[in-house]
Amino acid sequence: MVFNLCLNYVQQREEAEEITQDVFLKVYQKFNGFNQRAQLKTWIYRISINACLDHLKAKKRKKRSIFFSQKEEDLPEVQDMDHPGVLLENQEALKELFKHIESLPEKQRSVLILKAIEGLSQKEIADILKTSEKAVESLFSRAKENLRQTRKDSEGKR
Repeated sequence: MVFNLCLNYVQQREEAEEITQDVFLKVYQKFNGFNQRAQLKTWIYRISINACLDHLKAKKRKKRSIFFSQKEEDLPEVQDMDHPGVLLENQEALKELFKHIESLPEKQRSVLILKAIEGLSQKEIADILKTSEKAVESLFSRAKENLRQTRKDSEGKR
């Protein structure tokens, strides 16, 4: 569950494995502070999402610093996505889709991943994100619309 969620955020097997290890280390370290009123699954999902978002923010900061400190010809190449179970011919389309998902605001991205990819209910997502079910419904609706618009805009540029 944790690994798949992380993989949906970062699309790199090695990064997802590293984040998954970090998540379980945090779960172990903070277990005494676990609120017994919440579900363990919900608590672990929350830790996982925060770890993924922190990782992505750190990665963006690193990319920015590399960009400003290196010449154009020295910039690293974009890595290929390493997502198990994806057929080679569909990999490019999937990379493009995840690129669009990655451009969504954090809350919309989280709701979209938890609902459409992880298959969680609105109630579970509301518990994980500590918000209302109506807010989850609204975020999901806006995420789908923003995703449609982003994909439509990028198709027009080709």
